[in-house]
Amino acid sequence: MSSRLRIFSVMQQIAEEQKVTLPPLRDDLPLQDTGFDSLAFAILVARLEDDLGVDPFTTAEDAAFPSTVGEFVRAYENVHA
Repeated sequence: MSSRLRIFSVMQQIAEEQKVTLPPLRDDLPLQDTGFDSLAFAILVARLEDDLGVDPFTTAEDAAFPSTVGEFVRAYENVHA
């Protein structure tokens, strides 16, 4: 499964658990419009670290948290590249 599909799958799982109505995921969707709060994002990053073996936001010196879904996905794709 690609990083993108894994991220989307985990986001959908967390949305169900947190009772969040997740809008259609697309690259230009602002992360703030996903309905996730800071706890949901923390859970997302922790689960992805368990699944993918990396947290791109702590491994890079100049890592900034992304503002869109596409930027979030690319952060993980760039680590694996």
